[in-house]
Amino acid sequence: MPDSVGLELLAQDLAARAGADAVLATVYFRDRATVIVEPYTIVPVLEQLREKGYGALMSVHGVDYYPEEPRLGVHYELLDMNAVDRVTVKLRVTLDNPHVPSVTPNWPTANFQEREIYDMFGVIFDGHPDLRRILMPEDYEGHPQRRDFPVGGEPVLFTIDESEGTAYTQ
Repeated sequence: MPDSVGLELLAQDLAARAGADAVLATVYFRDRATVIVEPYTIVPVLEQLREKGYGALMSVHGVDYYPEEPRLGVHYELLDMNAVDRVTVKLRVTLDNPHVPSVTPNWPTANFQEREIYDMFGVIFDGHPDLRRILMPEDYEGHPQRRDFPVGGEPVLFTIDESEGTAYTQ
């Protein structure tokens, strides 16, 4: 992991090349290096990190920061396999404008992960080659991993309790 000084130097380099407003903040906590960026800069930021040796996109995750705003987040975990070094890149978008450029054209491993984030959280990845639901049916309404999604569902029938009139869960 880059140490706190290394993280700040990395962020300065990213800001110098991707634009002064590209990097919003850095967080170094429990030996984890995190760079928080503007959503529209994610493609050039990840490409710069690839040039620095972070050539493996290990995962892409969706996050709901409810009730904070901007509410939806996307986290990218990068790995430098030679130095065994990790860095996390985070961004946040609002519910009103949940658009993020897709990194799938440059990082094919992000394909299904971006589709899952779209399906579960509603983040729209502009430029994705096949952005459609992956876990829920195409006609499903809503995004089940959002924190304000109603919990519940269909009651479960327990036939053993049917004679007592308590066959369904409440």
